[in-house]
Amino acid sequence: MNYFILIIGFVFLIKGADLFVDGSSSIAKTFKIPPILIGLTIVAFGTSAPEAAVSINAALKGSNEIALGNVVGSNLFNFLLVIGISSIINPMKVQKNTILKEFPLAILTSIVLFILCADITLQGAKVDVISKADGLILLCLFLVFLYYLIEMAIMSRDDYKDDSKKTSLGKSVFMSIIGVGGIIYGAEWVVDASSSIAIDFGMSKNLVGLTIVAVGTSLPELVTSIVAAFKNESDIAMGNVIGSNLFNILLVLGISSSIRPIPINPAIFVDMIFLLLVTIITYTFAITKRTVFRIEGVFLVCLYIGYMSYIIIRN
Repeated sequence: MNYFILIIGFVFLIKGADLFVDGSSSIAKTFKIPPILIGLTIVAFGTSAPEAAVSINAALKGSNEIALGNVVGSNLFNFLLVIGISSIINPMKVQKNTILKEFPLAILTSIVLFILCADITLQGAKVDVISKADGLILLCLFLVFLYYLIEMAIMSRDDYKDDSKKTSLGKSVFMSIIGVGGIIYGAEWVVDASSSIAIDFGMSKNLVGLTIVAVGTSLPELVTSIVAAFKNESDIAMGNVIGSNLFNILLVLGISSSIRPIPINPAIFVDMIFLLLVTIITYTFAITKRTVFRIEGVFLVCLYIGYMSYIIIRN
């Protein structure tokens, strides 16, 4: 029964995110927001909604162990598999602004997360935990990121023109509301079912968060970026990944740990270091002729397969 609930939960999550992204993207275009900003904001928030719903639900239910694994696993999935597959389909061009600002911000955010988690090493504490104070720090950094996005929107709005056909504003709002409902209910079912499966098989909640839940909640990012790659919309695909990863760490973990402190499994430090290295590797690919080429995409996908094999053996 738990497997059935898990599958239904993922269906609601993915379809809900799909509706939310379509509706919100249409709303954004109505207000003349350029593609890269749509990727960094509306699409990124929409595809990150499953991670947010799962982690916040877990916090409310007192199962916060799954939150950090979910975010780290999702971010690794985004950088390795989403960018990897998207660039294999169509080499991803990267804007100069993304190289100079958004990618370095993603690297800095991963470093900040590691520092906030390393309480024993850096502060001599008895346990490692993302405290409520740490959560407030992450939320403050999210507000800084939000300010940057608003400033970017104001500066670029006058230069952006979009003549594509748009869905009516009323229909877009309706799609967004229905999508949010699907995300919320789907998230609750995924948390309950995955926790039960973890107990039945003796799996740690950290492993469930890094694998089953992380992959399931990251499918909207994968589908959205693949569609964008086929349509030669590299800005949306890349903005989706970077924006989603920033939302995951700053907003999702910020809210989750503000509700209830998140205990840290020592094994997750290896995953966080790997996430930082992966972000730097992807950034290196991006600054090479400002394009992530197919061969580099193949390397990223192979790296993800190797990583998944490692954590399954480790746990």
